[in-house]
Amino acid sequence: MAASVHVSKVRSLYKRILVLHRFLPIDLRALGDQYVKDEFRRHKGAAAEDTKGFMTEWENYKATLQTQVLESAGERNSSVKFGANLSEGKLGSFQEDQIGQLYELMLESTKSTRQFDIQEDNK
Repeated sequence: MAASVHVSKVRSLYKRILVLHRFLPIDLRALGDQYVKDEFRRHKGAAAEDTKGFMTEWENYKATLQTQVLESAGERNSSVKFGANLSEGKLGSFQEDQIGQLYELMLESTKSTRQFDIQEDNK
């Protein structure tokens, strides 16, 4: 029973994040969606102690993004910034492979020609 409750919570969080990504600029949405899908897939069989931290961090991400989306709702014409800075303490707790992932994500999200060349449909 506890396993099915956990699966339900993970699935709900995953879906909520993807819904929030719909409010991001199209290129960041594509990058974010792919990253979320990869991370959740990668942690599908993770140990219980890893899962707790994983869920906590993604819940924090969801809460931050949800706040930023709501704040940006009335400011459609201005340039809204999404994301948050990481403290040195938080960075210090990352493993080496996580630092590498973060660096690659930063490079992809800040380069002028992104890997995802997506254009919105003009309806």
